Amino acid sequence: MNEENQNPDDARLRAMLRQSLPAAPLPPRFQQEVWRRIERAEAGHSVEKRNWLDLIASWIVRPKLAFASAAVLVLMGALLGVREGFQTARHDAQTRYLAAVAPDVLR
Repeated sequence: MNEENQNPDDARLRAMLRQSLPAAPLPPRFQQEVWRRIERAEAGHSVEKRNWLDLIASWIVRPKLAFASAAVLVLMGALLGVREGFQTARHDAQTRYLAAVAPDVLR
């Protein structure tokens, strides 16, 4: 607002409103708790508890560990593929054996 357009009664009204606002007392040890939260935040600790999945994800996406994580995932995929291949080959071998031993049973 421009001070030229203000009514002198506005200043008195503002002063009365400021006086009428109740001042709520702060809880005990409020300032100590505020500083404790600030110190925790500066130390790198989150005030909120983080999900374990978020912690693992933040650990994996770090540049130093991203390559190692990708290599582990590729290795696990390859091992699971080899295992599945062995199971498929075993099943095929059993089917061929059964067809050779008892060909009439399969028809």
